[in-house]
Amino acid sequence: MNKREFLKAGLLATVASQLPVKSQASAAVTNKKKKVMKNWIWINPNQKDTDNDLRTNYTAYKEAGITGIFFENDSERHFRAAKAHGIEAHRWIWTFNRAEMVTQHPEWYSKNRNGDSCADKPPYVQYYRWLCPSRPEVEQYLTDTVDKILAKDYVDGIHLDYVRYCDVVLPVNLWDKYKIEQTKELPEYDYCYCEVCQAKFKEQYGKDVKEIQYPEASLSWRLFRYGNIIRVVNSISAVAHQHKKPITAAVFPTPEVARRNVRQDWTNFKLDGVCPMIYHGFYKEGVNWIGDAVAEGIHFLDGKFPLYAGLYLSDFNNDDEIRTGIQLALSNGASGISFFGRVTPSVLDILKQQTTAIRS
Repeated sequence: MNKREFLKAGLLATVASQLPVKSQASAAVTNKKKKVMKNWIWINPNQKDTDNDLRTNYTAYKEAGITGIFFENDSERHFRAAKAHGIEAHRWIWTFNRAEMVTQHPEWYSKNRNGDSCADKPPYVQYYRWLCPSRPEVEQYLTDTVDKILAKDYVDGIHLDYVRYCDVVLPVNLWDKYKIEQTKELPEYDYCYCEVCQAKFKEQYGKDVKEIQYPEASLSWRLFRYGNIIRVVNSISAVAHQHKKPITAAVFPTPEVARRNVRQDWTNFKLDGVCPMIYHGFYKEGVNWIGDAVAEGIHFLDGKFPLYAGLYLSDFNNDDEIRTGIQLALSNGASGISFFGRVTPSVLDILKQQTTAIRS
């Protein structure tokens, strides 16, 4: 603890000691009420599930403390079965990474610094087809899409994924897979430089991005792109709240990583909750990093909305590591856990033990 932190801690202790005991107790009760624990699963509904399968699975989820499911596809049967077991049923959608408009509106798609459009030259993998957030017609298309989803009475909320730009820098564990060393920002992965983006940037900042010697180092160009994503997310959020339904998002693991790697400033999204994908193995980090990532997110959110730690089950070597990961997330301020991967009975048992301990 440095001198400034020591003096601050002493001052806070002095003030607290002068408060009436009743006031301190009331404050503690209020803070406890504010934090509602929720746990989630990301899943694609399996149409082969029988009604008995759904009863068995959702009963087990509920007993373990799973309070909500993010369903990647629409399935009224799955949604209603989850709701019947007291589990929130939210629709999980891909937001900017969408290929369905490539033929009809190729001009909607992002271009990299070389001028290549991901409509016909997608980076990394064929399904990487990124819509440009600068275009009003893209924003309208996405808000209309969400409006239609949330009009369904069996959908409890909307969950946004791929709510960002393409990865200008991949998680380090993927560099070997794609035979890329991204120790600097490469032009073929740096988006979006389409004519609409360039025109709007010039209008806003009075600069021509083509005349910036090192656009990857331009703070105003970076801020412009953060703002593009924020604007569209907040427009979608307004639609969700018109339906009186919550909106959450899957985001990159920490505010710093999100801004640097994918131009995503999620602490300024208007959400009801966020699920940072704290996939420690992707970044060649140990389980302990989960606590660090949660702490960073909690710090920069500053109470705006809850954080649910997204854990990738394949990154864990055993049940003890899963238990440690959950403990670290919750002890550092997460309001719950969201699992991606195969959720086994042992994972559910661990979750039940940890969340029960927190509540007690």
